[in-house]
Amino acid sequence: MSLFKTPLIGLKADSFRHPLDLQATTSLKQIPGLDMMVRNWLGPVAEQVFYVENIASSVLVGEKQLPDLYQLLLEACKILDIDPPQLYIRQHPAPNAYTFAMRGKQPFIVLHTSLVELLTPQEIQAVIAHELGHLKCDHSVYLTPVNLLVLAAAIVPNVGTFIAQAIQTQLLEWVRCAEFTCDRAALLATQDPKVVMSVLMKLAGGSPTLAPQLNLEAFVAQARAYDDISKTEMGEMVKATRTSQLTHPVPVLRAREIDRWSSSQEYQSLLQNHGKSTSEVTSPGGWRNW
Repeated sequence: MSLFKTPLIGLKADSFRHPLDLQATTSLKQIPGLDMMVRNWLGPVAEQVFYVENIASSVLVGEKQLPDLYQLLLEACKILDIDPPQLYIRQHPAPNAYTFAMRGKQPFIVLHTSLVELLTPQEIQAVIAHELGHLKCDHSVYLTPVNLLVLAAAIVPNVGTFIAQAIQTQLLEWVRCAEFTCDRAALLATQDPKVVMSVLMKLAGGSPTLAPQLNLEAFVAQARAYDDISKTEMGEMVKATRTSQLTHPVPVLRAREIDRWSSSQEYQSLLQNHGKSTSEVTSPGGWRNW
């Protein structure tokens, strides 16, 4: 089976970046000395550690190794107009994916095996595209190294804990906002909001056994109902407290954001303005399209 998708020629990160991401990134860059410490001190060390770990304990995907997954990567990169990073598959029971890169170095994405088992091929591509969004928007320059910076600051006597807490609060806010942008990248790559929202639904309460029984329409209704909580001061306070220490926005909020953006003029204009040509993207290995 095949699905027509529009490669987004000349797509720029700021054309789909979420406003909250832009605001939080600007604030993060204003932390004195952060950029220098990340790039010159922590970045090279973290990069080497993660690279060695991947080579030793993960499987590098390529033309001769899990070629179906490799094709999903190449298709997403073509649509988002980005050079392909390395893709690794890692044995792990917790469904997750992450990315790492420093400027001028080889970036890579890691998918956990439990995530692959949970999702359909097109949903896997949505996850890959989400991680590509981090690379496209240069999130990964800060993403992993700044977490290491927080840990390092925490062990410095006297002022260390205070610095760590101040940076961590700002960092977590930035990371949550960056996730909204990368969900948009997933939508641009799959060009189907149901695929992205289905991933979020399965991450919220799915398993290989339960996944076929989940109802996406009911989850979307649940996501829309989440907005009603904000209509009271108490509800808004509870939501803020619930999310303040999370690295990701709650799944229903992410689904609601995609639900809104997919029907916006901004999203439609991106497809029209950057879609110079339409090509046929065929699912590898005869996998079913969602």
